[in-house]
Amino acid sequence: MSEQTNIWPLWEVFVRSSRGLSHVHAGSLHAPDAAMALRNARDLYTRRNEGVSIWVVPSDAIASSDPDSKGAYFESPQGKDYRHATYYTKSEGVKHL
Repeated sequence: MSEQTNIWPLWEVFVRSSRGLSHVHAGSLHAPDAAMALRNARDLYTRRNEGVSIWVVPSDAIASSDPDSKGAYFESPQGKDYRHATYYTKSEGVKHL
């Protein structure tokens, strides 16, 4: 059987369960466009009225850092200790700090 050439794009689904909370990645789905992705995400990931907001994002629009290089990527650069609060000393005249 030949390989399909008309595969729908992959969408990442983020759901916010209640007001005041952040959107959380719920899963992925295939859909031809954003409107259909929203409808399918609603049916698939919010079955029991647990969501108040849904985001769908094309998977190819998301960029991420490499988890294997987390040390070098997230460590503070050498010589830039001033970016941390522990670098600064408390002034004598300042109260309640």
